[in-house]
Amino acid sequence: MHAVRIDSLDDPRLDDFARLTDVALRRVSEPEGGLYIAESNTVIERAVRAGHVPRSVLVQEKWLDSVLPVVADHDGPVFVGPDDLLEDLTGFRMHRGAIAAMHRPQLPSVADVVRDAKVVVVLEDIVDHTNVGAVFRSVAGLGADAVLVSPRCADPLYRRSVRVSMGTVLQVPWTRIGDWPAAGEELRAQGFHLAAMALTDRSVDLDAFVADVPDRVALVMGTEGQGLTPAAIASADTTVRIPMAHGVDSLNVAAASAVGLWAVTHAQRLASARA
Repeated sequence: MHAVRIDSLDDPRLDDFARLTDVALRRVSEPEGGLYIAESNTVIERAVRAGHVPRSVLVQEKWLDSVLPVVADHDGPVFVGPDDLLEDLTGFRMHRGAIAAMHRPQLPSVADVVRDAKVVVVLEDIVDHTNVGAVFRSVAGLGADAVLVSPRCADPLYRRSVRVSMGTVLQVPWTRIGDWPAAGEELRAQGFHLAAMALTDRSVDLDAFVADVPDRVALVMGTEGQGLTPAAIASADTTVRIPMAHGVDSLNVAAASAVGLWAVTHAQRLASARA
């Protein structure tokens, strides 16, 4: 990629960055699936390392020398211009220094994503992009293997999800899975024990569940308001709850995923060490 200095917004190639809305970017027919936005040099570097292809980059002057080596093996413009002009274009001050319009990769199959996985997280209908990004960060940080998102779950490549995840949505394998009960049957055929995180009369405490942790676990997490649907709970092998205190019934889904993942991955490591 090469630097293109701008002093106006007349270049039509700047349209990728005009009034940045993810809905508009997903409609771009350039590649199948459209574009997504990666913000900051660190996230752009993670995207490129994951094999994602930038179409164009917008960068502040002081970050140009840092960004160019990251995208050097790709074609396209790296637009650089005055801060006030870039703010007029995007509608916000670029305090992260650089943003890139990235081609969305084709999503892999569920079988490919979970083939070597021991722990995966299934997100059912999570609508808050911040929560989606936070779950991905927990998955990466706690050593889980993949994320599967339901057809109505928020987009992991939405700008806020990518930002909150610190770019880990570009590192953690993920794809979309179908509806229940077919989704559960597909995971069970791959050898996964489905553990639904939900409050029911049949829920077992998390510590009891991990005392005899299965070899392959799919932690199923529900939407922020209503939790898991009855169909998801019915598809699970076990329903699991996190013991709470002071009359609090549950944690935010992002926090619950971190607690559940730590417990399961820690128990699996102990079991592996004993084997």
